[in-house]
Amino acid sequence: MKRLCALAVALLPVLACAVPEPAILERASAESAVEVPHASTGRKIAEALREKGFSADAAIAAISTLPIVELRGAIPVGHVLLPDTDPATRLGRDDLRRSARIFFWAVLGNMLPVPFILLLLGPVSNLCMKVPLGQTFFDWLFARTRRKTADIEKYETLGLTVFVAIPLPVTGAWTGAMAGWLLGLSFPHALVSIFLGVLIAGAIMTALALLGWIGAAIAGVVLIALAVGALARALRKPAA
Repeated sequence: MKRLCALAVALLPVLACAVPEPAILERASAESAVEVPHASTGRKIAEALREKGFSADAAIAAISTLPIVELRGAIPVGHVLLPDTDPATRLGRDDLRRSARIFFWAVLGNMLPVPFILLLLGPVSNLCMKVPLGQTFFDWLFARTRRKTADIEKYETLGLTVFVAIPLPVTGAWTGAMAGWLLGLSFPHALVSIFLGVLIAGAIMTALALLGWIGAAIAGVVLIALAVGALARALRKPAA
């Protein structure tokens, strides 16, 4: 029962923060309709890449790899780079194809750094921590990651999926990969958990981009379902 209460307390504040404000959802453009932190940074980088000859797909994937943008910023930017050809038509076939294309490249870009973080974070940190500057940096980085993931780390793979799935600045594949390594999860478990979280986050951001208020409702249902699943698993586990 204590485990159940702890998980509920850990998840509820995050779920409450994940639903966008009404004023944000009422804006007309695709980017402002799903406004997230660092979206303007992602758009500036994407536009700079486009000016250098990158395709829209490559620009979406590239900014999705960045820890300051990730998928939560790349999908709104993608809807700006690939605008709706017929704004008067909502959820037409072309619109769905466009969203699927943005979703694919954003997920691909967001997942690209994950295997490298999981495999190389240990050796690189051990090497860098032999010098004072490296010791200071990685002590700060690991303490910050543990602080942001402390409430859910006891639920391991499921907790990691929920953490990555919520599209907020303190979550995402980068922090999730570092958390997975710090938790000592095996490479396959961590990779699959993060991938599922990225897919869910991508679905939430796509729903918000396409549907506005309806998308917000869908996002809320998805997040509640994740919380219920985590609680059900906690109930099935014997108390430590």
